[in-house]
Amino acid sequence: MYIENGIVYAGERAKPLEVCGVKPLDNYNLWVRFNNGETRMFDFTSLLSAPAFAPLRDIEIFKGVYIDYGCPVWNDGDIDIAPEYLYENGNVVGGEANA
Repeated sequence: MYIENGIVYAGERAKPLEVCGVKPLDNYNLWVRFNNGETRMFDFTSLLSAPAFAPLRDIEIFKGVYIDYGCPVWNDGDIDIAPEYLYENGNVVGGEANA
């Protein structure tokens, strides 16, 4: 049981979703492991036309992904993407990433 904003809830408070592993793969795909133990494959190509993600068209920049506070980031933190978005829009996979 826990209390949030004066409301009592049964059960345990869910942990915020975080990325705990990420690997860039060929064709702008990301292999992502989440703190709930699940892994997803996310195809980034549809986002590359958005101005915020345009620098990631450079494959070397895309490959420079790293995790900062549970979130995948690029360019010293100038570019990031929400773990929830990757989880909801990624395809379920298992095991380790194969490049």
